[in-house]
Amino acid sequence: MQPELDRRVKAEALALGFDVVGVARADEPLETEHTRYREFIDQGMHGEMTYLARYVEERRRLDTTAILEGARSVICVGRRYARPRSDESEDPSLAQGVARYARGRDYHNHLKKKLRQLAKFVASLAEGARARALCDIEPVLERAWAARSGIGFVGKNGLVITPGQGSYQMLGEVVTTLDLLPDEPIRERCGSCTRCLDACPTQAFVAPFVLDPRRCVAYLTIEQRTAPEPALREGMGEHLFGCDVCQEVCPFNRTAPPPPARTAPFHPLARWEGRALDELTTLDQASFEALTEGSPVRRARREGLARSATIVAANRLARGACSDDETETARRALHAALQHDDPSVREVARWGLEHARKAPTE
Repeated sequence: MQPELDRRVKAEALALGFDVVGVARADEPLETEHTRYREFIDQGMHGEMTYLARYVEERRRLDTTAILEGARSVICVGRRYARPRSDESEDPSLAQGVARYARGRDYHNHLKKKLRQLAKFVASLAEGARARALCDIEPVLERAWAARSGIGFVGKNGLVITPGQGSYQMLGEVVTTLDLLPDEPIRERCGSCTRCLDACPTQAFVAPFVLDPRRCVAYLTIEQRTAPEPALREGMGEHLFGCDVCQEVCPFNRTAPPPPARTAPFHPLARWEGRALDELTTLDQASFEALTEGSPVRRARREGLARSATIVAANRLARGACSDDETETARRALHAALQHDDPSVREVARWGLEHARKAPTE
C-alpha cells in the first residue's frame, strides 16, 4: 500500500467535482450488512423491485467476476445536490413535486462520466492495474460500502450522512485492483433523534434503520407499477416523483449548500416551466418521452406519472387550501384521468373524486 497513491486518487476525485471520497477494502466481504439485506428480501420488502432479489450472493463482495475479479480496494465518492431553500422556492410548481435529485438531468449520465474518468486515472497509476466505475445499476450494496469507506454513516432513514455536508448526495464507486489505504468508518451519530421516522408521511419505517419501501412515497411514485393502496394515497400529498421529507427534517442537512455552479446538473430542467398538473394526466407516449428525455422522471413511466398526478390533484382538492387556478387545474386533472387509457389511472381518478367529495369543508 502506498500513501502517495492514496493521496493522488483522492485529489483526483475532488478535482473531478466529487464532494467527499473514501476508501474501503474490496476483498473483505460484507457480513452484517449482507445479512440485513437477505432478511429484507426474505420478508418481501422489496415489493415490485424484483431486480433487488437477483444476484443475492454477488452483493456480498466486490472482488469476484460479477464486479471485478482480483479487486483490492473500492473508492467511494459522494456528489452533493443540495441547493438553497430560497432557490428551490423559485422552482417551477411541478418541479417542486419532484425529489430534488431528479429535477434536473439524469444523474446516471453525468455522474457515471466522472466515475469513468476517475477509473481511468486510477488504472493509469500502476502497470496492469484495473478499475471499474459503478453507478447505481450494478448489484452492489453501495450504502454499506460508503459507510465502510468513512465518507459518512448510515442514518436511521437508511441514507448515508456525511457530517458537515448532510445526506443530499449521490453515491458512486470505483473498484480497483490497486491496494489503497482504507479509511476508518464513522460511528453512527443519530443518537436519540427520530425526526426522520416521525415525519414520514406514510409511516414507512418499521424501525430505526429499517424502511419498508412498499409504504415509501419514493417507491410508490417511482418503482410501483400498480396503483398504491388507498390507505397510502393521502399520505403521498403532492409528491409526483420521489420524496425528500426524511431528509428535510434531518439536523445534519442544516448545512450550507455547495455553490450553484457545482449543483447545476440538478437544477430544474427548463421544460418544467409553465407546465400545469392536468397536463400529466393527458400525455401521450411521445409527449411523455419529450418531457422526460434525459430526466430520471422517465423511470416512473407515463401511467405512473399520471397516477401520481391524479393523487396530487385529489389531495389538493381534499385539502381545500388552493388558489382558484390550482383548484380548477386539479379538477381538470381528475376528470382527464377518468379517460386515461390505463385502468389503474382511471381507478385512482374515481377514488380521487370520492376522496375530494368527502373532505370536510370549513
